[in-house]
Amino acid sequence: MAIIGTYECKIDAKGRVLVPASLKKQLPGIADGFVLKRSVFESCLELWPMAEWEKMMIKIGKLNPFDKKNDAFIRRFMAGVKNVEIDDAGRLLIAKDLIDFAKVSKDIVFSSKVNIMEIWDKKLYEATLEGDDFDFGELAQDVMSNINFDE
Repeated sequence: MAIIGTYECKIDAKGRVLVPASLKKQLPGIADGFVLKRSVFESCLELWPMAEWEKMMIKIGKLNPFDKKNDAFIRRFMAGVKNVEIDDAGRLLIAKDLIDFAKVSKDIVFSSKVNIMEIWDKKLYEATLEGDDFDFGELAQDVMSNINFDE
C-alpha cells in the first residue's frame, strides 16, 4: 500500500523527530520497526518499513558478490543503514552520521515515495522541487508514457 503525503517536522538537538500522527497511521508494521538509510541519488534519508526492506534484501541478496560492480553497489547501498523504531512517545531517533549525510538542520520534511518515506532538510527539499534544471512534463512523459494503464 502506498504511503501518501508530505509532512513538515522539527528535529531536536538529540536527533529525535516526532512523527506526525497522520503519517504514523499510514506506516505499515510499526511494531516490526524500520530501516533508515542514505538515499542513493539525493542528499536525503530513506525510511523503509521492515517488510519493504526485507523484499529489497531478497533482491540484493541475489546479486553475485564476486562481481566487482555488485560488491561496490552493495557496500554503498548498505552504508550507514540503521534499524530504527518509533518509540512510545511517537519519536524517531536519527543517528548523527545520517543527520550529517542529509545535511539536516532544525526543519525537516517527510515525503512519500510510494512505499517508503524520504526524510529531507526542508531547505534542500524545497530547492530540489524548485530546481529549473529540467522539465517535469518531459520527465513525466519519458518515465510514464510506456506504462500500460489498463492493467
